[in-house]
Amino acid sequence: MDLPPVRNTVQWIILTLDGYYQAFSRAFMRVNGTTQAPVMHFAAETSLGVVTIRALNMVNKFFNNYLKLVDMDATVFFHVNVAMEWSILRIQILHNLTVFTIVALLILLPRGFVSSGLVGLSLSYALTLKESQVFWSRMYSMMSDHIISADRIKQFIHISTLFKGSIQTNLDPLDFYEDDAIWKALEKFGILPITIVLKVINVYSAPTESRGYLLVHTNGGLNQMRSGICDMVAVARIINATLVIPELDKRSFWQDTSNFSDVFDEEHFMNSLANDIKIIKKLPNDLVNETKVVKQFISWSGMDYYENEIASLWEEYQVIRASKSDSRLANNNLPPDIQKLRCRACYEALRFSPHIEQLGKLLVERMRSFGPYIALHLRYEKDMLAFSGCTHDLSLVEAEELRMIRENISYWKIKEIDPIEQRSKGLCPLTPKEVGIFLTALGYPSTTPIYIAAGEIYGGESHMAELRSRYPLLMSKEKLASIEELEPFSNHASQMAALDYIVSIESDVFIPSYSGNMAKAVEGHRRFLGRGRTISPDKKALVRLFDKLDQGLMTEGKKLSNRIIDLHRRRLGSPRKRKGPISGTKGMERFRSEETFYANPLPDCLCRTEPPPPLNTSHIV
Repeated sequence: MDLPPVRNTVQWIILTLDGYYQAFSRAFMRVNGTTQAPVMHFAAETSLGVVTIRALNMVNKFFNNYLKLVDMDATVFFHVNVAMEWSILRIQILHNLTVFTIVALLILLPRGFVSSGLVGLSLSYALTLKESQVFWSRMYSMMSDHIISADRIKQFIHISTLFKGSIQTNLDPLDFYEDDAIWKALEKFGILPITIVLKVINVYSAPTESRGYLLVHTNGGLNQMRSGICDMVAVARIINATLVIPELDKRSFWQDTSNFSDVFDEEHFMNSLANDIKIIKKLPNDLVNETKVVKQFISWSGMDYYENEIASLWEEYQVIRASKSDSRLANNNLPPDIQKLRCRACYEALRFSPHIEQLGKLLVERMRSFGPYIALHLRYEKDMLAFSGCTHDLSLVEAEELRMIRENISYWKIKEIDPIEQRSKGLCPLTPKEVGIFLTALGYPSTTPIYIAAGEIYGGESHMAELRSRYPLLMSKEKLASIEELEPFSNHASQMAALDYIVSIESDVFIPSYSGNMAKAVEGHRRFLGRGRTISPDKKALVRLFDKLDQGLMTEGKKLSNRIIDLHRRRLGSPRKRKGPISGTKGMERFRSEETFYANPLPDCLCRTEPPPPLNTSHIV
């Protein structure tokens, strides 16, 4: 028995229902694209920061947040499944009504009008057709959902690299807009990408005609010289000087004979700053024997000092020689263009020489092969201990050796130092043993790879044994690189320190045991780049806890761990405005108490426009 009108009507109704379902399903699958992206990004960001999350005992909080995002995403799938069942149920009802109607008609027909065999065959065919219709409707719906879902995932896989983390998700979860459109919207609120600071370097007026030449003798270790060079770039701009490539310190404790071009990429330095100041490699021959004025610029000086007192020297001299370069420029209250020039000099122009960059990147790759790693600036070296007068956990013979070193170095002004007082004030580097306790309390497992960014540790293995027992996977440039690879760098402390600097910048977590020049430089550079955690130990508070451990008044465990984690919740290197001087300080002590520019270059190194002008390079940087 064949009833085409009935069959066609039922099929039309079923297809209409399917159409409603597909429209409904597509809408929900697009919503799923919005709820799915935070799950994907949260999982990715959590995996990248898993070491820090575990260290700060935040695992449960992150897991609960992840479950909430998954539940929100699963809710959408629940509605999709409900919609599918809604559609299938109505298809079954229509088929059942059709079959019941046919059966009722057959009952009303006269006996013998249709053979019983044909009736049974028709009913069997109708029931089979119903089940087939339900099965294929379900398969078609699932296939359609998966196609839509796969399309959404594909969109999120190819998110533009201009955005980091979940910014793209928050701003444009459905990927409707181009990056340029989003940045134009952000610009109305005065926000621009940090990378523009470095890319748009020709928006300033060209330097005025040079009035003379500035010779610079840098002083200190690598990072002290780095910050000094960047300050002298700004000073050269202020006083309209031609900067002669600075001379690196060869008389410091390390006796390093490296020249500027051995440590830094000289050509890149000159080309990067060509629109800001004029730089030459050496003084013109006719001025080599010219009378020079040698000045030790006053520490933390501002614009008035350089524009008036120093610039007035051009009336008598063609060459000014700066005998020192460190901390000669104020951290704050300078014009924005001078501050941003310091940023460009430090983070763009002052790049390490190619041979250092090449080996540095190789060391990073080798550390990455162990997984996410900590870079530990373990400032437990002979020069640091001698200079600071710190002798905790040292023998009497070692303490006397350090005292004699301090006594014999003429340019170290302070000779008599109370080591107990120094330590109680938090002015001593953490010992390797204390670092081990600190890392364990933060929650880092013993399998954590640690790169020791330091020179020769004082006392060698005798002082490293306890740290190594806690964290066996201690690596250094000497372990990661072969003797042949390190041979060109031997006896050049600044070049070796540059390798440590590169590995520290690229690390997942950076922890300095002492807040010296390298610690500050790396912290500032990582802030500028938006890198991972930089945990700055609160040494003054930690000393009290470590002393309690030594005295048996406290034991290692959850109580100590919670205390140390609480102490460091706000010491993780997060982006923030640079701190000013400590209230109540005066004179030079006031400047000394400020957070240094290169430890925290924010907000000066960020871009901000005056809302709401249109995008124009004259408003950038």
